[in-house]
Amino acid sequence: MDIIKLSGIGRDEKGSIELLAPSLLWRFISCRIWSIISFTLIVAMLAVLLVSNMTRIYRATATLLFENQAANVLSIEQIYGIEGGDDYLATQFELLKSRALAERVVRNLGLDTHPEFDPRQQPEPLIDWSALLGKLNPIINPDQLEEPSGPSEIDIFDQVVEDFQRRVTVAVVGRTQLIEVSTDMADASTAALAANALADGYIESQLEAKMEMTQTATNWMNERLVSLKNTLSESESRLQAFLEQENLLNLEGITTVSATELSGISGKLTDARQERNAAESQYNQLMTMQGAGYRRLASVPAVMADPLVAQFKAAEATANAKVQELSRRYGTKHPAMVVAQTELNSARANLKAQVEQVVASIKNSYQLAVASERGLQSSFEQNKEQVQSISRNEFRLRELQREVESNRTLYDTFMTRLKETTATQDLDTVNARVVDRALVPKRAIKPQTLTLVLVASVVALIVAVGVVIILGVLDRTFKGDEEVENNLNLPVLGVVPLVKGKPSKLTQLFRQDTNPEFSESIRSLRTSLVLASMDRSYKITMVTSSLPGEGKTSISSNLAMALGQIEKTLLIDADMRRPSIAKIYDLPAGTPGLANLIVGSAGLKDCILRRDGLDIITTGTVPPNPQELLSSESFSRVLKQLAAQYERIIIDTAPTLGVSDALLLSRYTNAVIFVVKSDATSIPVAQSGLGKLLQVGAPVKGVVLNQLDVKKATKYGYGYSGYYGDHKKLKPDA
Repeated sequence: MDIIKLSGIGRDEKGSIELLAPSLLWRFISCRIWSIISFTLIVAMLAVLLVSNMTRIYRATATLLFENQAANVLSIEQIYGIEGGDDYLATQFELLKSRALAERVVRNLGLDTHPEFDPRQQPEPLIDWSALLGKLNPIINPDQLEEPSGPSEIDIFDQVVEDFQRRVTVAVVGRTQLIEVSTDMADASTAALAANALADGYIESQLEAKMEMTQTATNWMNERLVSLKNTLSESESRLQAFLEQENLLNLEGITTVSATELSGISGKLTDARQERNAAESQYNQLMTMQGAGYRRLASVPAVMADPLVAQFKAAEATANAKVQELSRRYGTKHPAMVVAQTELNSARANLKAQVEQVVASIKNSYQLAVASERGLQSSFEQNKEQVQSISRNEFRLRELQREVESNRTLYDTFMTRLKETTATQDLDTVNARVVDRALVPKRAIKPQTLTLVLVASVVALIVAVGVVIILGVLDRTFKGDEEVENNLNLPVLGVVPLVKGKPSKLTQLFRQDTNPEFSESIRSLRTSLVLASMDRSYKITMVTSSLPGEGKTSISSNLAMALGQIEKTLLIDADMRRPSIAKIYDLPAGTPGLANLIVGSAGLKDCILRRDGLDIITTGTVPPNPQELLSSESFSRVLKQLAAQYERIIIDTAPTLGVSDALLLSRYTNAVIFVVKSDATSIPVAQSGLGKLLQVGAPVKGVVLNQLDVKKATKYGYGYSGYYGDHKKLKPDA
């Protein structure tokens, strides 16, 4: 169960949340508050020193007023294309920062020879990197052995112009049309001159540009006017030639007469087409009975409509009736019958002749109607062609007239614009004027000492706090007894305060009794051990740690001294890797000890030494194979002999990490005390070392937190329980 608990690396379910708790952050900060303050003060002093050595920069400002519309005469802005608006102001901003204007100012003021701009007059750097690289270049590339040449006048001028451009600032004043042009320089007088030169140069360049634009517009319009005049003359010539070619003076009357005549012919053609259709209908009726007798022809409606045909048909019917009547009374040769038959024949001949005459008349009428329609159609087509020809001439004439009018209008417009441009050519207007000229500044704008120092101090404070918090978060060492219990899941048997001095002197500090706090902590540890073994005696107690340097030897020695005051106690140095008890008590080399006792080369009387009221056994002659000795039966017999003579045996052994000596010794002990050093032992390291002991079933009874800074733990609340009372009360008098 203990092993399972240790696998959690000492972090409970709230571990990640506690790292972000304000109280924990304040604990990290308060622990190193003086380090934070010192770092901040050092950075602030360095910032003051640095700012005091910076070059003072002055800013001179000239104010310009930009108007949306200039003093225009006769709409001349249409030639220049000048209009107000945000785009216009943005354009003027860029013109004020343009390279052309910067070059003008640099030339006018001779800034390329000014010490602040001329690179030839700048102080030499501590390390001339260009010269150094030039010397190294032949070594790196032997083919390039040409001597480096200095910068030319053009290069220097370009460099000065670029430097000056970086020093120019253009800004608008609120929501007005006022523009501030500023220059930043170390020389206040030159800064004012440069700002005024920028404003004046901008106005001069605008005037020059407008004069150039006006001259260009005039020249272009003069050339264009000649071309327009030639175009107008050519169009007028084409119109006159067309009128002469077509013999035209006025097309309006001719067009009207032709249209009226065409309309009349169209009406007649319609009537003729109707007559032809009627005649054609009668003709078609006759053509269907072509070859039939006159009697069938007489039944045709067009023939029947003739009055003579009707009269002759009636006469024939009368004569036929008379013949029929006389034939019933007389014979064919009777004179009455002959006369009646003659009248019938005459009537039939008359009817036939009239029918044939009517049929011929219908055919003739149809032929005349067709001929009349064809004649009118021919006249209509001729008249129509004439009207179309007149219309084409009219369209061509109108086209030529429009061309002449448009060319004349364009020519007149350009002539007017040319006169306007010529009249206003000498008028100098610009859309900007200087409102306030730049004065020599009295105060520097850079560096802002107070601001820079405050910023540096704040940044240093933030960095220091951040580093402290990060170190606090990353620092996973033991700060108090609560952290020991929470992370190792074992009781804290004692807390030993921090005592400055060499580790060798700390091993006998309890006997010397010069530090009440330390002595009281050892007594508290002794009491905890004795109380823990009330039901079961911890006769053989082993003291170990995870790594060397955690104070296990000093704890072993002082605990043995404290126990020796009330019980017969033996201190054994079983750390055969790095023995230290012999050195602490200044024992001569070769003094027999535990190793000699195990191998039987010395007896108990020779190995047990009495020093300062305490029985001790050193490691003796260190063998090459200490693990074999500690795991042997001889060692077990030695311990049994010693246990029979002493009430308490304290064994100082090697650390658990790196070697397994402590793991072997734990089999023979009744209790194991695990030592961790405050602010030094890493929690994962302690868990790993303790875990090895628990894996082999070592009887680990508790932990001793060694070298705890009591003041720090009490002040910052690291969970110090105060085992031995208030440290202030226990301090000895000075």
